[in-house]
Amino acid sequence: MDIKWIEDFLSLAATRNFSRSADHRNVTQPAFSRRIRALEAWTGAELVDRSTYPLTLTVAGKLFNDAASEALKLLNDARNQLRSEQTAHNMLRVTAGHSLALSFFPEWLDGLNKGGAADLSARITATNIHDSVLALSEGECDLLLCFYHPQLPLLLNPDQYEYLTVGSERVIPVSAPDKNDDALFRLPGSKSKPTRLLAYPATSFLGRVMELILANAPQAPGLLTTYESEMAELLKRMALNGHGMAWLPQRSVAEELANGKLVPAGSDTWSLELEIRVYRSLQNKRPALVKLWDKLTAS
Repeated sequence: MDIKWIEDFLSLAATRNFSRSADHRNVTQPAFSRRIRALEAWTGAELVDRSTYPLTLTVAGKLFNDAASEALKLLNDARNQLRSEQTAHNMLRVTAGHSLALSFFPEWLDGLNKGGAADLSARITATNIHDSVLALSEGECDLLLCFYHPQLPLLLNPDQYEYLTVGSERVIPVSAPDKNDDALFRLPGSKSKPTRLLAYPATSFLGRVMELILANAPQAPGLLTTYESEMAELLKRMALNGHGMAWLPQRSVAEELANGKLVPAGSDTWSLELEIRVYRSLQNKRPALVKLWDKLTAS
């Protein structure tokens, strides 16, 4: 049995509506329904009467609702106490994409501390956007640092989460240079001579960024995918070794562009500007987080 199932059930008991509870829990309705079914299988009883509208709890559901509410409160209280004992009062938990964790977060944290953030400390976890959103929604992190584009929105309920824009980033095409210091692999390529592409999985955020760039490209490119990874740093290493061109966040390749180890593989029309946002849950009232958020809002 997963604690998330209990939280799902308590939400459903409050809203009496599968769709609203699925939105509240940041999952699709089919996935939410499966989790309620899994909980019913674990308890061995039907907890929800689906024949009524709005739905109602069965006798077993009412009994389980009372017990689950109390059990979850005790578990959360114990977890909060343990966390407060093991985590320094000003240690913030941050999740971020790998590229942001490596190329943006260290300088951002330094800037905050130099600006008087009282020697803020942070523990950062580098992960994909799906796991980052999940960590924020489940209270496993205080801040979510991520890229954002209006055509690639995050499914976070604005009634429960707020954000601030803390920077910007440009995703650009780069390649190792040839002997004339031109791009070894250059856009747009052609069907007869495709450009070797170091790609992201289509399901990753940067993969969706790449697809958006291609959808808005000035012409249809000729590309041949030769390597794929969701980690920009791995694609950068492959590009440096001359295996193809890759779309990479400009901060992550600033040094390589400056020393000529990488060069632009296309014009600005093959690039995309992104916001850098930081999100927090409105329910998180940790003093260190509130202090930081007030400082960020004021600036």
